[in-house]
Amino acid sequence: MPRLSANLSWLFTEVPFLERFGDAARAGFRAIEFAFAYDVPECAIADRLAEQGLQCVLINAPPGDYAAGERGIAALPGREKEFLASFSTALRYAAALGGPAVHVMAGVVADERRAAARATFVSNLRDACAAARAHGVTVTIEALNPRDVPGYLFSTAAEAHAIREAVGAPNIKVQMDFYHTQVVEGDLARKLERWLPHIGHIQIAGTPGRHEPDIGEINYAWLLRRVDELGYDGWVGCEYRPLTTTIAGLSWRDRLVPLRPTE
Repeated sequence: MPRLSANLSWLFTEVPFLERFGDAARAGFRAIEFAFAYDVPECAIADRLAEQGLQCVLINAPPGDYAAGERGIAALPGREKEFLASFSTALRYAAALGGPAVHVMAGVVADERRAAARATFVSNLRDACAAARAHGVTVTIEALNPRDVPGYLFSTAAEAHAIREAVGAPNIKVQMDFYHTQVVEGDLARKLERWLPHIGHIQIAGTPGRHEPDIGEINYAWLLRRVDELGYDGWVGCEYRPLTTTIAGLSWRDRLVPLRPTE
């Protein structure tokens, strides 16, 4: 069955960030991912990975002013230098953490500026991919649903893959978050089948509440078997909001995706 990664920005939040690594390992995970931890020295994160025998598979590049509502700056005209500087920081962390993929968020854009923003995003991604390739790092992008992130540059799988094609770099992939895709358009299995060679990471959560994957309208028991049947060899990130506590909610994993002993 697919290999599961614990997203430490969403799971085990009952304890401080650096303590979540141990909780994830004790819960049986062998890989983790997280969004933003740039307030924590990369060496401290690397130490926790080594102590707990964990692999880091994905981080996000800095998003800009998150508290002010920014969700990435890579598509914002006039902020190209700021983006490249922030991406250099992400690559520094990636190097320290064993070379995880780096998710680049585009940003929230007004309707009348979308054409210019898309062109800026493609250009910045080309530069980011060139810098990342020198470090053996994959760059990922992800469609975000407009209910959770109003005004994000793109919200459908087709748009994400069109941007990937426009960038044209060998080390750019698309993240397929089944939660976001279900909210926007559904038809998850067909989209997975169509674009599987270009999908670099999968994330899961129940829809509509973004809680445990066994809560809601997505049949993950079937869908995750299909992921396995198609030969997907990447990680599946658990990026959901526990309904109560993380540990109490993990019973879904034993029913849907039992962890293999070697993972």
